[in-house]
Amino acid sequence: MNCTVISIGDELLIGQTINTNASWIGEQLNNLGLSITNGVVISDDKKEIINALYNASLRSDLVLITGGLGPTKDDITKHTLCEYFNTNLELNKEVERKIVEYFKRVNRPILKSNKDQALLPKKCTILPNPRGTASGMWFEKEDVIYISLPGVPYEMKGIMQEHVFSKLLSKIGGKKVVLNKTIRTHGMGESFLAEIIKSWEEYLDDNNIKLAYLPSPGIVKLRLTAIGVENKVLENKIHTAIEKLKDLIPNEIYGYGNASMESEVGKLLMANKLTVSTAESCTGGTVSKMITNISGSSSYFNGSIISYSNQSKIDLLGVDEEIINKNGAVSKQVAEQMAIGVRIKLSTDYGISTTGIAGPNGGTLEKPVGTVWIAVANSGGVVSKKLKLGYNRERNIHVSSISVLNLLRLELIKTF
Repeated sequence: MNCTVISIGDELLIGQTINTNASWIGEQLNNLGLSITNGVVISDDKKEIINALYNASLRSDLVLITGGLGPTKDDITKHTLCEYFNTNLELNKEVERKIVEYFKRVNRPILKSNKDQALLPKKCTILPNPRGTASGMWFEKEDVIYISLPGVPYEMKGIMQEHVFSKLLSKIGGKKVVLNKTIRTHGMGESFLAEIIKSWEEYLDDNNIKLAYLPSPGIVKLRLTAIGVENKVLENKIHTAIEKLKDLIPNEIYGYGNASMESEVGKLLMANKLTVSTAESCTGGTVSKMITNISGSSSYFNGSIISYSNQSKIDLLGVDEEIINKNGAVSKQVAEQMAIGVRIKLSTDYGISTTGIAGPNGGTLEKPVGTVWIAVANSGGVVSKKLKLGYNRERNIHVSSISVLNLLRLELIKTF
């Protein structure tokens, strides 16, 4: 069953109110095994509502509408639905009685506009709303289900949970199993990654597994979704798909679900009883903050030296002044000496470092803003990597921090 969610309200369009209803509805419908193919936000305008309903009917089996059912004149959804479904409003005595009882219960005077909430389309199935005065409405037309609900979140959720879900399940023959698995990757941009795993995407299509790319700075998440009737069958399908992906990008996958880079690195360090320290310049302590966000990190993290100035690199980490003068602070040589220096200074198995030009100022033609060197050192030597990032300072710091932790992760995997 394909679904469209229509959110009505000028306050949503101008950003006065955040549309939390649509995200909640999308999550709930997905959990039922329904496919949300479209979502629109429109104004409280009759023409816009009718156009949205018509367009949704062309592509969806279920159209879920929220908003525009209040007692004020600008709430026109109910009247527009009458026009769309070629029906009229009629007084529902039972709804009227409950509205009167509601106002008595909250000890508030009842107005004519409140009682008019009991005027409802003849052709709809009424969905009771004990939390307010605007009833939900269920219509069916040409094999399409239309459900109109109030925009007040707790009222909408109550009607959905108490009436809509059960009716929908009876229509679709029971709840389907929906299995989601998120694969977290680092080291490839979205477009390059898509090119590398093109054949894998074809495999997913052939096996009815949906793929969504969820990119963020430094990370691309791949969300797999499989829908069926047996959880074990779906688990096996997803597992097989992931194993095939590992063959294509073995080093780029660092975790699953909500796992963070720092938590995965922490697990590797803890499992092998190893310690790490950080020497940070351009990241200014971000790497150490990420590490210490993980409970129990004191067992593997000894500390950090934030050597922002050249002199602190020399005095605290033992970086050779001549190397800084010759190559600059943002260089392979300095990053490597920083990693070696902090490892010795803080007596850890591994030392990691960052040095770069975070921006937005300070770049040159030779070393533009976004040039960053990262390094990882252990008793066997040191490895380093140059990053070429953009002009956004916050993003550069974030990506540099993730990248140096990933470089450490790769070294740990290689060693053990």
